[in-house]
Amino acid sequence: MSKATKNIDDLVSEIALADNIEKKREFAGEILELGYARGVYPSSINELYMARGRGEFTGFTVPAINLRTITYDLARAIFRAAKKINAGAFIFEIAKSEMGYTAQPPAEYASVCIAAAIKENYKGPVFIQGDHFQVNTKKFKEDPTKEIGGMKDLIEHAVEAGFYNIDIDSSTLVDLSQPTVEKEQELNNSVCAELTNFIRSIQPEGIEISVGGEIGEVGKKNSTPEELRAFMGGFYKKLKKGNTGISKISIQTGTAHGGVVLPDGSIAKVKLDFDTLKNMSEVARKEFGMAGAVQHGASTLPPEAFGKFSEVETAEVHLATEFQNMVYESKSFPSDLRERIYGWIRKNLATEKKTGETDEQFIYKARKKALGPFKKDILGISAKDRDNIAKEVEKKFDFLFGKLNIRDTHDIVSKYVTLKRVSRDKAKKAKRIELTGEGDD
Repeated sequence: MSKATKNIDDLVSEIALADNIEKKREFAGEILELGYARGVYPSSINELYMARGRGEFTGFTVPAINLRTITYDLARAIFRAAKKINAGAFIFEIAKSEMGYTAQPPAEYASVCIAAAIKENYKGPVFIQGDHFQVNTKKFKEDPTKEIGGMKDLIEHAVEAGFYNIDIDSSTLVDLSQPTVEKEQELNNSVCAELTNFIRSIQPEGIEISVGGEIGEVGKKNSTPEELRAFMGGFYKKLKKGNTGISKISIQTGTAHGGVVLPDGSIAKVKLDFDTLKNMSEVARKEFGMAGAVQHGASTLPPEAFGKFSEVETAEVHLATEFQNMVYESKSFPSDLRERIYGWIRKNLATEKKTGETDEQFIYKARKKALGPFKKDILGISAKDRDNIAKEVEKKFDFLFGKLNIRDTHDIVSKYVTLKRVSRDKAKKAKRIELTGEGDD
């Protein structure tokens, strides 16, 4: 066993438990260097998506997976599941809001995913994505310059860490009170174009970061081709000449982040509009050269739904809450720790409980916010129990990867994605970034 393999577990533990961002960046640099030495590269999925937009291949949907806790263990499970079927088209992602309540800044999240690839002897590109880099509507109205400046700080921090895929979510600025669909989407496409231009100005030499846009806020009304055309028309007018645009578009089709919670804490069945997904993906490819439409809030859908995504040529599907649920509800998750966490939620998050909400509904919706405060406790679960939890979740990945049809996509990824080692300057002085807001799956 190599020195790199022997030391990788210790490096992961050190970066996850370090309470200083500079120390996290130091450990992250060590992990990334080990990754490059082992043939593991943080990469952009942009060229693969552009090839799909040109119609050069079809037939699968890329899963984008948010890992909120025991990230190293679950990322290792993902790589194991991928290696079984020679899969390469999958993404690790974390939302702006998740970085805050799970206490996982970009430098930590990216390097832990790379470490998992090293540990499982996976080679090739690893796609790490900033999910829902979302504009806060209230703060934008109060001070647009400050809010966009904060977004740019976050993007810069993420790109430095190896996030070469960024999903801009300015759909919060869509104003349905406006008289035309063009006016409804005006602020949305303007901010998306500004942030895309910024990304192009800071991206590493030789890497074209994959940028995603969003036209329909998840949980709101279903998206339409007219909205997509209005968004793209305004976006192109504001995109700087010579800059590459977006590679995919997130839409609303009937889902909600985290699912709709029933009084007993279970999740209501949701009827997802696959016709909208199919039609919007087709418009995105044929008219704008993108990979297609992206589905958010999908992890809590019924199992029979997942086979439909590749059938209707969905470009990407975002999965998060179900994996968190599986960790909390696993028999291997210590019951005493679970009860301590739930007690903390009842005491410290009581003001978030809505009128008429049952305790089960409240706990289900709020427990994600305990992952940061209890991070050290959760990481302190015995290696055996964490391994058992990861094996349970790995079975879910086996199922999802099969349904999304990503078998043998490692070969097609290798065809389009060039491995590029990024020269890293000394880490910049850490910036104070406020990681708040909504928007995760």
